[in-house]
Amino acid sequence: MSVALALKSQRIGVFGGAFDPPHNAHVALARAALEQFALDALYVIPTGQAWHKTRALSAPVHRLAMTQLAFQNMPRVVVDDRELKRTGPTFTVDTLQSLKAENPQSQLYLFIGTDQFLAFRQWHKWQQILELAIICVADRAQPTLAQTQFDAYAPHNHRFFTLKLPLMPISATQVRQLMASGAAAAEEVARLVPEPVARYISLHQLYGPG
Repeated sequence: MSVALALKSQRIGVFGGAFDPPHNAHVALARAALEQFALDALYVIPTGQAWHKTRALSAPVHRLAMTQLAFQNMPRVVVDDRELKRTGPTFTVDTLQSLKAENPQSQLYLFIGTDQFLAFRQWHKWQQILELAIICVADRAQPTLAQTQFDAYAPHNHRFFTLKLPLMPISATQVRQLMASGAAAAEEVARLVPEPVARYISLHQLYGPG
């Protein structure tokens, strides 16, 4: 799919993350986002130099390759590497501004997790993010978010929506910890990530002990 979608008004989703590695819950979120918000396109964007991460991320080449493998069979998904190419800290507001410049007539939808939502006021230029995109909060721990959590952002609470997801207790941290525990965990990891991603992790010996 072409990155240039600016010729007409469209509904464009933005789903960023370290994707270190991408797992089945990431894929489920993407499917739900496309369906529930009738998106014309969903940009899946591996983060570059994440200002809020305390640990070193895996090499960008690996995270990009795994993300491409995880979403390769999903129509309307664009794996975008703009944050990996950016020098310095990666800020969501910069990514949204560049996407809006490319697609001035389109509505942007930013998909974030509950933990990110609870820390949203700590984000760089969060008020500008609210002007650029509708915020869609994916909550895998609870069936619904309390309306009072959105009301805290009045008069901008109309810019927040909930993405309904099945309970999927999977995290990238869990996958990395399993791989670090030894080869015996590889079979369990294969149930948590898309099959091509599991092969890639094994081939490149990512997240192993040491």
